Amino acid sequence: MTDYVDGYCERVGPGLWGEPVNSLSNLAFLVAAVLVWRLAEGDRAGRLLAASIGLVFVAGTAFHLLATRWAAVADSVAILVFALVYAVLFPRVFFGWRHAWLAAPAFLALTVVTALLGGGLYLSALIGLFAFAAILGFARDAYWTHYAIAGAVFALSLSLRTLDRDVCDYVPVGTHFLWHLLNGLVLFLVSRALITRHDERATVA
Repeated sequence: MTDYVDGYCERVGPGLWGEPVNSLSNLAFLVAAVLVWRLAEGDRAGRLLAASIGLVFVAGTAFHLLATRWAAVADSVAILVFALVYAVLFPRVFFGWRHAWLAAPAFLALTVVTALLGGGLYLSALIGLFAFAAILGFARDAYWTHYAIAGAVFALSLSLRTLDRDVCDYVPVGTHFLWHLLNGLVLFLVSRALITRHDERATVA
């Protein structure tokens, strides 16, 4: 688990500061976590989302600083934790489903399927965002646009992540840092949508 991992264009060898741009761009997740925490104003769901984003920041930064296999696993687990938390909160907040926890195993199943197809966690997350947009659009909920925009940004982000190793000859720093910056925006957008809707439901109640 301590094996060295060289998976990005920017890294050319072992060392704590082998990926300065990728490491620093993880601050986008810290900014998103702080903004979501402040937006939540004591709301448990919102604070849970903020904490999950903070976990992504910590694990992602550790991975790009240390470049070890265990840190890579921690990074993936942190992202999965946020995705599972959000998958459960979405049906609970938007539709009041009492058994919203079932969304977690459903998302895991989707992730397994996409992993077998070569897409892994990220393809399932992209599908999830557009599925949320479609569900809300069908329900004539104006919030569908929030998820459509977040899905579009994430699609661009995923494309840039995929291109990282292919542009090394032209862009030595790579494009992975843009994946961080755009994903920080995506996590903030979807968290803000959920917190805002939760506040609206609480006001009506």
